[in-house]
Amino acid sequence: MIIDFHTHIFPDSIAERATEALKKNAHGEYAPVHDLTEKGLLKAMDEAGIDVSVVVPVATKPAHSLKNIEWGARFRSDRLIPFAGLFPDAENWKRNVDAAIANGYKGIKLHPEYQNFIVDDERMFPLYDYALNKGMILIFHAGYDPIGSAPFKSNPAMFRKVVRAMRGGTIVAAHLGGQQQWEEVEDKLVGENIYLDTSMGTEYYGKERFKSILSGHGADKILFATDSPWSDASVEIKNLKSWDIPSGDLEKIFYRNAARLLELN
Repeated sequence: MIIDFHTHIFPDSIAERATEALKKNAHGEYAPVHDLTEKGLLKAMDEAGIDVSVVVPVATKPAHSLKNIEWGARFRSDRLIPFAGLFPDAENWKRNVDAAIANGYKGIKLHPEYQNFIVDDERMFPLYDYALNKGMILIFHAGYDPIGSAPFKSNPAMFRKVVRAMRGGTIVAAHLGGQQQWEEVEDKLVGENIYLDTSMGTEYYGKERFKSILSGHGADKILFATDSPWSDASVEIKNLKSWDIPSGDLEKIFYRNAARLLELN
């Protein structure tokens, strides 16, 4: 059983335009492995042997929040679990969180680079605290993104500040805690009450760095993820399976941790 905790799709009507825009924003760094449609993701999942994917849309305008909630409810299935893509700096943020909860969502995706906010800006803390204490998972893009420029709007020290300020709940930092910031992850974030997802991915942080973070942070708080379509799930799975990780830890990373968070049977 494999759960991918971090994937992206768009409605069929805009998927082609969205793909071209994202490729442009990536300055040629990343090439998609599917066409960013629901059908394309399911086909890629079948090819890689992935059973369930969490879909994490990014709202780039306040008006997108409720639209994302409505759209996700239409494609939700046993294999595709949408999170709510909410715009954090919206006047009606509390209404949007409540709407996501009322529509059966288990989590919210936030992207500081695309949504132009600093992760540890205390102005954001009421949103975080409200959502977490309503039982929502918060998953953040973490670290480098080609759309942004240094200094980036998130880093491991910022996430540590956020985690320590909250009253509990589940926070996930994507890209193993901070894309291209893994030395700082080891220094500032390992051991904190935060989940790290493995997306974008094994070819960047490599075996030794991953095993070092795994050793310090523990397998209970690491989630398999790909950032599909921006990395190849088959490659990510093959790499992790070849890295001499104990089978019990791999089981937690590939499935058990995500199943527990998502309350899957």
